[in-house]
Amino acid sequence: MTQDSPTAPPRLSRRRGPVTLRQRIVRRVLMIVPMAALVFVVGRMGWLDQAADKLTFSRTSWFDNTALVEHYRTIVTHNGMTSVSGNCLLFVLNGNDPPDATRIDVMEKHSGTCPGDRNTLPKLFTLQIDRIDQKALTDWQSPGVFHPLPR
Repeated sequence: MTQDSPTAPPRLSRRRGPVTLRQRIVRRVLMIVPMAALVFVVGRMGWLDQAADKLTFSRTSWFDNTALVEHYRTIVTHNGMTSVSGNCLLFVLNGNDPPDATRIDVMEKHSGTCPGDRNTLPKLFTLQIDRIDQKALTDWQSPGVFHPLPR
């Protein structure tokens, strides 16, 4: 004797009970804390600055003084040329240079949040920028003798 009884379709996953408010809060905290830590680490390592520089600096930026200064601010702080933070560096462009070959003096400023004697403005090194060939030379660690920037 067989009875025809309605059978439920097979389930692919097991059914869970309703999620409580406490479970929702714990799940969100477990997602937010590692993400916040990751953002903090990425920001402290300077990876955001480098990524933004790669995205925004283009071939035409070589002829824009502001873009050029920001590009080299990122480069000199991340390749070990100086241990000074980027906001404590002062880039002084020589206005007497021809537009295609510019010299930029990189100086350490001591004002606001930057530590040091406020009466001094030490020169760290000079950058020679060839805008046409898109190359830069520096006299870092060898004043007066220019060589390519370290990688």
